[in-house]
Amino acid sequence: MPSLTRLLETTLYVEDLERAREFFADVVQLRPMTVEDHFCAFDVAGQQVLLLFEKGVALTPVDMPSGTIPPHDGDGPVHIAFAVPEEELPVWEEHLAEHNVAIAGRNEWPQGGESLYFRDPDGHLIELATPGLWPMY
Repeated sequence: MPSLTRLLETTLYVEDLERAREFFADVVQLRPMTVEDHFCAFDVAGQQVLLLFEKGVALTPVDMPSGTIPPHDGDGPVHIAFAVPEEELPVWEEHLAEHNVAIAGRNEWPQGGESLYFRDPDGHLIELATPGLWPMY
């Protein structure tokens, strides 16, 4: 069987790219790596990439000198989770309050770990999860 080593990219499709870019840079504290007219890419802890695409702009193939990217898009609120150290969850809660971001929910998982949920400007559910949530985390 071929192997997988990790999940490399996650994509959110947004109505207003500039608004979403500012939210993920200012509130979620991600560093932009690439900012283009219709998408941007953020570094997530030097291990993963969060892509933001303006809804509808990636519905046609993109031909590049190096190859073709097939069409893709998404609609509706989706969920992504970021790993955070347990001791930083209260710091995140304070940071979100300073940015007037409402806490949408919390969960203390039976196997350990805690999750804090909030929404981005497009209604996507963002989770901050501490270790203990999953067997490998």
